[in-house]
Amino acid sequence: MKRIKRFVWLESEGGIFKETAIIVDTLTGVNYLFAQARNAGGLTPLLDENGNPIITKNIVND
Repeated sequence: MKRIKRFVWLESEGGIFKETAIIVDTLTGVNYLFAQARNAGGLTPLLDENGNPIITKNIVND
């Protein structure tokens, strides 16, 4: 049975001490922004101009 990844990293950028990434929940399609600086970090859903969560459909799950 193939194991499905629940979260996938769509895009990321950063350096040694800080990083930002967009993570997608493959079950719901909701996009999240992950931000990390040294040993602190946070996660929040990405919202469109109307305050609705950004949804990505048809995520390929390798």
